[in-house]
Amino acid sequence: MVKTDELEHYLNTLLNVSKFKDYAPNGLQVEGRKSICKIVTGVTACQALLDAAIELGADAVLVHHGYFWRGDNPVVRGMHQRRLASLLKNDLNLFAYHLPLDAHPELGNNAQLAKRLGLIVETTLNEQGIGNVGVLAEPTSLETFSLKIEQVLQRKPLTVAGGDHLIQRIAWCTGGAQGYIQDALGFGVDAYLSGEISEHTTHSARENHVHYIAAGHHATERYGVQALGEHLTERFGVECKFVEIDNPA
Repeated sequence: MVKTDELEHYLNTLLNVSKFKDYAPNGLQVEGRKSICKIVTGVTACQALLDAAIELGADAVLVHHGYFWRGDNPVVRGMHQRRLASLLKNDLNLFAYHLPLDAHPELGNNAQLAKRLGLIVETTLNEQGIGNVGVLAEPTSLETFSLKIEQVLQRKPLTVAGGDHLIQRIAWCTGGAQGYIQDALGFGVDAYLSGEISEHTTHSARENHVHYIAAGHHATERYGVQALGEHLTERFGVECKFVEIDNPA
């Protein structure tokens, strides 16, 4: 068991929350019971995840995508009301960490994705430390690397060929980071991998002769919160269970 305020302080310190200028608050977003024995982790605090946490008797939910995003309508109605009602009625804590969980060098989404895809990290992609640049152990074709991604993530990636060259030097950033392709170009990479793709990303890849791989926002961001949950089990002895809520995006 761990006290809720102790867990928040530990997570905020571990993930270096104060370093980031983010699009939503990081930390304890909705306060529930004061002590925590069981945590359900997931990518997004959607209603299906909350329902699973309640059914499993969790004391807290820990996610990458929480609530109160910049620009959101602050009125508590509809979906927003139902989600908050589920948390408050069941005295359930909600912890959410966005950019800090992307950036952590060991537990973060980008570090964990690299581990699974065999990417060797050399440096970070930008000043905030979001995303990475590195290499593959051996030069690999776009087709072969895409097949590996599909096998690991259980989702076929969308690819844009920037030529017929092999991939060795690569940059990556999970989630909706397709715009970081411009940062990646400055590192002379052969390919850039992210979760999503925009219309203009295709042209950037083709005209700059860089392969682009969109491997799925949800699919690329499943692993950081799982690693964080495992870490909390080791540190505090609390039970952490990852619940996968299917999302093709």
